[in-house]
Amino acid sequence: MTGEVSSKLLQLRKALNNVLYGQEDLVDKVLIGLLSRGHLLLEGLPGLGKTELVKGLARTLSLEAKRVQFTPDLLPGDITGNPVLQEIDGRRQFVFQKGPIFANLLLADEINRASPKTQSALLEAMQERKVTVMGETHELPAPFFVLATQNPIELEGTYPLPEAQLDRFLFKLQVPRNSVPVLQKIILNREIGQEPEVATVMSADDLIGFCDAARQIHLPESVANYIARLVDATHEGPAAAGVKFGASPRAALALAAASRSAALLAGRPNASFEDVEALAVPVLAHRVVLDYTARLSGLHSADVVQAILKATPRQDKAPADVFKAAKV
Repeated sequence: MTGEVSSKLLQLRKALNNVLYGQEDLVDKVLIGLLSRGHLLLEGLPGLGKTELVKGLARTLSLEAKRVQFTPDLLPGDITGNPVLQEIDGRRQFVFQKGPIFANLLLADEINRASPKTQSALLEAMQERKVTVMGETHELPAPFFVLATQNPIELEGTYPLPEAQLDRFLFKLQVPRNSVPVLQKIILNREIGQEPEVATVMSADDLIGFCDAARQIHLPESVANYIARLVDATHEGPAAAGVKFGASPRAALALAAASRSAALLAGRPNASFEDVEALAVPVLAHRVVLDYTARLSGLHSADVVQAILKATPRQDKAPADVFKAAKV
């Protein structure tokens, strides 16, 4: 079963690599994020293909996708929907009109150009897959994913995302600029305003089945212990110097789910230490908040996670040390 799923996922990977040239690692992490039922935050300069990747993903998976261009004047109701006064059977009453968030895949384009109040309109939807407006709760369609793009915070007119919202993104992925050979390929095969042709590879029901298959991937106890120690190390220890707030338990669950999905994508029956190490930075870095002094010195949260990876052994030595001390 795992091999069959992996074969189908390889077709999806190939299709997406034809949408976004030269970004194989990014495509793999996007697929891992979807298999983990997680939301993704893509950061990069304008024009690198972030939006095109999301649109191609919707077409290959046959998902209903909607796009919201985040701007400073965007209101929460423009995303969730608003009650509208209508006349029904001779009586005037409010009827809820669904917003663009009611889709399988919501593309939140340039999310950090909207105000924090509007950004926070996504919190309930991202965590609970539902929307509450004027005391009435509405379920979102399944599957439901938020794929947000943001410009680097150094650009003018951007608002940093609140920590509570960042914690709800499974991954924060950097979209690097293209190399010369990739740029040449883009020039020869793309035209401005023309979207690449993408075939449908699987249905929404197939994706839900693959997400369920990812949950069945075995997570060894030693790997789970490694994840727990990595997350704990973001709060205390020499590598956590300069950290104001470490990663939450949600981060540990996210890293475990992503490791399972990476194993499924690779066609393996169990998650490994290598999976955890490969995904630790995109899962943990945006959840680690540095203090002012650390940021002023030029330290980045990704550097902290890398240092934690180097300082944390794969196998916990504590039980052996305790036994040795007791014997003495």
